[in-house]
Amino acid sequence: MRVAYTLEQCWHRVPGGTAVAALELARALESRSGLELVGVAARHRNPPPERWRSPIEVRQLALPRIALYESWHYLRAPRVEAATGPIEVIHATGIVMPPRSRPVVLTVHDLAYLDYPELFTRQGLRFFRRALKLALEDASLVLCSSLATLERCRRAGFQDDRLRHVPLGVRAARARPEEIERVRRAYALPERFILWTGTVEPRKNLAGLVRAFSMLDGDASLVLVGPPGWNEDIERHLAELGTEKRDRVRLVGWVPSEDLEALYAAATVMCFPSLLEGFGFPVVEAMAQGTPVVTSLGTSTEELAGGGAGLLVDPREPEEIAAAISRVLGDSALAAQLGEAGLRRALDYTWERTAELVAGAYEEASRSFG
Repeated sequence: MRVAYTLEQCWHRVPGGTAVAALELARALESRSGLELVGVAARHRNPPPERWRSPIEVRQLALPRIALYESWHYLRAPRVEAATGPIEVIHATGIVMPPRSRPVVLTVHDLAYLDYPELFTRQGLRFFRRALKLALEDASLVLCSSLATLERCRRAGFQDDRLRHVPLGVRAARARPEEIERVRRAYALPERFILWTGTVEPRKNLAGLVRAFSMLDGDASLVLVGPPGWNEDIERHLAELGTEKRDRVRLVGWVPSEDLEALYAAATVMCFPSLLEGFGFPVVEAMAQGTPVVTSLGTSTEELAGGGAGLLVDPREPEEIAAAISRVLGDSALAAQLGEAGLRRALDYTWERTAELVAGAYEEASRSFG
């Protein structure tokens, strides 16, 4: 089976988790016999940064990104076949909806713009709402990264028979002691620290995490790792801390992927109190290193860390976040218990399992096209 596989997000300013998911899934799908993926993107003069380069061939359509998105969403052209040649299925790996010349399998990570429209620009909301309208009309199957996303898609109007739960994976070997020590030196990490990773944007709730940190006793530091995103000024939140607490906050910024595993492993506790997630890569990546996790109730991360694999809190209550962090920092037995439980849970999330489910969706969509 030949599948057109959209990969335009690799050229976005902040590719983020959607690009990670698309690239890791492509690697896993490529190893399956009888399946050929052909990447599809807008016209670009240069390849994406090395970290975001595809394991599959990517063919470009004639239009640059903004023109392509507008043309796809309002003119329903050009067809992906203009770049790929004959295909049997289209996999839209992000919310952008290409024309339905063949059955469309759509991956939906979240519908955050429906729940938090105030966090998006007017132009962004117009784009997402148009994409959702087209998805409701044209997607043969909708692959949801979590049960929370599946339920949100159901409430947005998708019929149950089109929705599939397809959890994502993690590809993280346990960091070796020498790697942890190297990363500690490279980033001048303190002995005990609370780690957060992600793209800096409002729904990640860094404001709540900083307020929780302000309530903590003890000498643990707060280490924030990830690229700047949009509509969030982390320095404004940090300015509310007293001098002593502010001096114990490290803004590391973006780090190469080869350092992330050791950063997770070095952390005393990982805290990820996001308001809404489609899956929650940082949570499962931390658990894969045996690091205890504090994360949010009421979103997809509850599925990852529930049942004793982590401590769950209301992300809108900084006092709850602070209390959970304090429990882990002050109880080594609890920290070890959470670390072991999280490590076992992380073993359930593999890209091979994701690829198997996605390949099955391709077959199902191909049979149903008419």
